[in-house]
Amino acid sequence: MGRINNFQNNESLRIAYNELFTISAPKLMTNVNSEKLSSARFAEATDAFVEIFTASVDFDKRMAQQDIQGSIAHATMLGKIGILTESERDAIIDGLQQIGIEIEQGQFNWSVKQEDVHMNIEARLTDMIGIAGKKLHTGRSRNDQVATDIRLYLRDEIKRIRAELTRLQNALLNLAECEADTIMPGFTHLQVAQPITFGHHLMAWFEMLKRDNERLADCLKRINIMPLGAAALAGTSYPIDRHMTAQLLQFAEPSANSLDSVSDRDFAIEFCAAGSLIMMHLSRFSEELVLWSSAQFDFIDIPDAFCTGSSIMPQKKNPDVPELVRGKSGRVTGHLMSLLMLMKSQPLAYNKDNQEDKEPLFDTADTLINCLRAFADMVPRLSAKKDNMYRAAKQGFATATDLADYLVRKGLAFRDAHEIVGRAVRLGVETERDLSELTLTELQQFSDCIDEDVFNVLTLEGSVAARKHIGGTAPDTVREAISKARAELSGNA
Repeated sequence: MGRINNFQNNESLRIAYNELFTISAPKLMTNVNSEKLSSARFAEATDAFVEIFTASVDFDKRMAQQDIQGSIAHATMLGKIGILTESERDAIIDGLQQIGIEIEQGQFNWSVKQEDVHMNIEARLTDMIGIAGKKLHTGRSRNDQVATDIRLYLRDEIKRIRAELTRLQNALLNLAECEADTIMPGFTHLQVAQPITFGHHLMAWFEMLKRDNERLADCLKRINIMPLGAAALAGTSYPIDRHMTAQLLQFAEPSANSLDSVSDRDFAIEFCAAGSLIMMHLSRFSEELVLWSSAQFDFIDIPDAFCTGSSIMPQKKNPDVPELVRGKSGRVTGHLMSLLMLMKSQPLAYNKDNQEDKEPLFDTADTLINCLRAFADMVPRLSAKKDNMYRAAKQGFATATDLADYLVRKGLAFRDAHEIVGRAVRLGVETERDLSELTLTELQQFSDCIDEDVFNVLTLEGSVAARKHIGGTAPDTVREAISKARAELSGNA
């Protein structure tokens, strides 16, 4: 069903598809002449519906430039080992470069009859330069060709994704620096727990994205292995120089086993796993933005450019960007599951099932780029409603733990201090007052260890300032974390 939907999204495929299903049933199975480059083996042409059903060109043509890049390197290597003459090599390279221009300018005629991006480009090359074009495929197969193209494509996409990730990280650092002193409630179970600073909270999001960036960098190590030269599954009898091709394509090294080379999709699954974690983090981020922009919290303002209104309620300002990103997280996680199911029962080596790896992979990359771009554009324009945050932090007895710590420093065991503070909180609940609003006399009825200095720890400012260790919420500590993070980002760049 997914393939049929793709037909309908493409005008030429849709027309062909509809024509097939408007003719009579007997005519449906009538074969047509396909004139494929690989058709000599067959006594009859591919069925018209099967031709459309098995074609992948509608979506894999986005790898055209990577396919051309790989073919140029392959032709260069074939020229070096004497399979191609210099004139043949040069004609192939010139032709491929011209095809690249045609594709970029939208002048290339894609054909379903040629199935995929690889055969379309090869057919066009042969039309342009003649028999030399037919020699390009010497020493390789579409199996190792597509595996190489996907790796080249993902390598390019990861570079773009990491650039957007880094842009979002920098936006978070800038906002965190501005809000390093802004006090807000920290939550557990969505209940007020302890006071923190908004800058500290923003740095928590930064740390998530930092791990995401590191995972992509690590994933890239396994992507950057070259399968070209593995051919169909067993390698080739030609004296190819795989190290040369790998160097031309800037791969770290050639793959070690030809069977694994053409059937491995671990790298694609790993990329989708890393993408799912990124989207999970953005979804958590989104959830907080949605909550905090509501009238009930009213902690932040999301700029109008990233919100929409209601068709019936003129007062509404809906946080559509965070909501949509939150929704798209499920889409990417679904792609991860799809690839895992795709690969789980495949015997070695290549199987046609693997044609189904590209659409979830492409959509994962597109979704990541778009969601990260939206957040990187939006975050610098978020504004904190500091007074509202401060008032909320004073609710829920956020400094109760500070009172317990105070008593421990006075010599009490923590469990005893915990019980004493619990009784003090009960009094606050009954009288509808915060701990800082209780009198010294009232507090001393629970412990004679409590002195006038207790009010230094019961203030929100005193609470956050006291947490000045590495990873703590103290404003100075937050600024130190921001400075360190900036240095790391600069070093990575």
